[in-house]
Amino acid sequence: MRKLLALVAALTLTACGQTPATTRETGPDAAPRAGFPVTITNCGRTLTFDRPPAKVVTGYHPSLETLFALGLHDRVAGRTNFSESAFLPGQKELYDRIPEISPTIMLPQKEVMLAQGADLVLDNAMAAFDAAGGYATVAELDAAGSPVYILGGWCSPEETLEYTLDDTLTDLRNLGRIFGVSGRADRLAADLRGRLDDVRERVAGRPPVKVLATDGGKGPVNAYGGAGITNQMIIAAGGVNVLAGVKGDYTEVSVEQVSAAQPDAILVSEYATLRGETMPTVRAKTADTLAIARNSPAAKERRVLALPVAAQHPGYRNLLAVEDIARFLHPGAFTR
Repeated sequence: MRKLLALVAALTLTACGQTPATTRETGPDAAPRAGFPVTITNCGRTLTFDRPPAKVVTGYHPSLETLFALGLHDRVAGRTNFSESAFLPGQKELYDRIPEISPTIMLPQKEVMLAQGADLVLDNAMAAFDAAGGYATVAELDAAGSPVYILGGWCSPEETLEYTLDDTLTDLRNLGRIFGVSGRADRLAADLRGRLDDVRERVAGRPPVKVLATDGGKGPVNAYGGAGITNQMIIAAGGVNVLAGVKGDYTEVSVEQVSAAQPDAILVSEYATLRGETMPTVRAKTADTLAIARNSPAAKERRVLALPVAAQHPGYRNLLAVEDIARFLHPGAFTR
C-alpha cells in the first residue's frame, strides 16, 4: 500500500493560518537582488524571499527531482533517502553528492530538521510536518527562518483530490521566481506544456483505453479512484479510469469492483521500499491483479505497465510519465 498517501489522508492541515514565512538577511551582504523580494502564495500562506535560497532541504524525492530539472542541484544542502524506483537519467550522481539527512523518504525528526538551518524546505505532502509524528511543524520552521513550499497544492487531504497537471507547471514557475531563474523555469514549463499538448494531439480521436491503476492487494485492492494525480495522468494519456466513479485518489476497492471493471490495460505502482520496509514487488502485485481481473481484456493480453510511484506525486516526473503512459495505451499514435 502506498503509505505516504495514506498518511497524508490521515493528517489535518497544519499550514493554514500560520504566520507568513519570510527569509530575511541583514548586514553588509543583504543588498537587494534584482527581481527581489519575491512573494509567493502557497497553502494559503505568503512566502517572501529577499534573495534566492542557497541552503535548501528537500523531502520526498520528486521535490529534489524538480530542482534538478531546474538546474538547482547546487542549492540543495540536504535530502531524504530515495530507494523506491529508478532515478531519472543523469540524476543519480547529483543525488549522491547531496548529504542525506534522513534514511527514509520523510524529513528527519524535529530537532534534526531545525538544526539544518535551511532557508527553504521543499516537499510534496504535509505528512512530514506533523507534530504528532515528532516532526517540526510548518509554523516552527517558519519561525526558524525555514519557510516550507508544498508542491502540487497538496496542502490538505481534500486538496490532493483537486490536483491538475497545470499545478506542476505553476510550481515550476513559482520556483523559478523564488530562485531567480524565471527564464529557465518558463522554458522548462513551456517545453513540458508542448510535450503534453503533443500527447493530447496524438491520442485525440482514438477510443479511450479503459485503465485500472492499482497498488496491488488480494482484497481489498489498493487502487486509484476518479480524482487526483493518477486519474489526471490517465485522462491526459488517452485513457479512461475504470474506477472513475470511486471517490478519492488512493483508496481501497473490493475484489468484486476490480473483477467487474473489465480494464483493457493496467498500471501497477512500482516501488521497492518505504520507511525501511520491504514492499510487495511489481511482479507480485501484477500477479494478484491479473488473478482478480482474470476475465478482463488486460489480463488476457497481459497488458500491464509498471508506473514508478514517484511519478504519482507532484513534481517534474509526473509530467514526463504522461507520455510513457500514452505510449503504452496508444503505441500506434507514436509511430511518427
